[in-house]
Amino acid sequence: MSATATEEAALEARLQALRQRLGKKQQFEEAVADLAAVVRDRYAGASPALRKSMYSAVCRVATVLQTRYTAPGFWRAGLNLFMGTERLVTSPAEKEHLKSCISRAREHLDEKENEDSMPSNREADNRFLFEGHLTVGQEPPPPAWLVADNLARELSILSESSGNQDGNNNRTESRAEDITPAIMNFLESISGDRDLETALEESLQGIIEQPPRAPPASKEVVANLPVITVTDEVIARLGSETECAVCRENLVVDDKMQELPCKHLFHPPCLKPWLDENNSCPICRHELRTDDHVYESRKEREKEEEEDRRGAANAVRGGEFMYI
Repeated sequence: MSATATEEAALEARLQALRQRLGKKQQFEEAVADLAAVVRDRYAGASPALRKSMYSAVCRVATVLQTRYTAPGFWRAGLNLFMGTERLVTSPAEKEHLKSCISRAREHLDEKENEDSMPSNREADNRFLFEGHLTVGQEPPPPAWLVADNLARELSILSESSGNQDGNNNRTESRAEDITPAIMNFLESISGDRDLETALEESLQGIIEQPPRAPPASKEVVANLPVITVTDEVIARLGSETECAVCRENLVVDDKMQELPCKHLFHPPCLKPWLDENNSCPICRHELRTDDHVYESRKEREKEEEEDRRGAANAVRGGEFMYI
């Protein structure tokens, strides 16, 4: 093996080690800086195969940023890498892709900067001037009777929509009238040094139950998802423009892709963070089994109820019977 070949083999091994370090949060910024130095110093004199490996490592940085990290420091390091590499590459397709990475990084940094400045903006906007309010200080708190009246009305609407399906409005109105004095007594009992909004939130916590969010996919199901290697036949079957829906990178030969039951393909590092919080395909929302027995039981009951409703609807259309 010639000295040049040996040197390129060592550089290829170094690039592979850098790709592995990108997945470790504590080493990410340092790995990106090392990769930027390698590209800056070695890209111009590298062979086409080695240039492709460098470009692939840079694309890997973009994928990791989009799927794992939001810290501005990480994105600034990625932005510097993308800009430096974009000046060196000669392929129009590679240059265009790097420009899109630069644009995405700048948008992310702008969004984070705006988020950081939002508290001061909200503080500046928390000043009002309206009829009967002759200063520009903070808006005065509403009177207790108005809070009680509005709260009773909201509770009566909620009770009507969730439990009273018999159309008896008088019953709802009488319930609102019963609720209002109780709320008034509660408001009057609140100590003057206690924030009214905080007290209401603490008292009403658990009364209005929010729809439960779907739990993440079962760890066993995720662990058993098949991993396929992309071949020319797979690309021919799916189309040359087929891409991972998470990182938006086109599939290339020898890519390792995880396949969901709905047959959609994703890079394993892109799919795992999604399935750690969700139980469905990012594209078609096909649901996977979860480890939450309560959720699975409710889903099964809903499925049975839907089948019953369809059967009743079909029977009515067919003239067999009707519900009175």
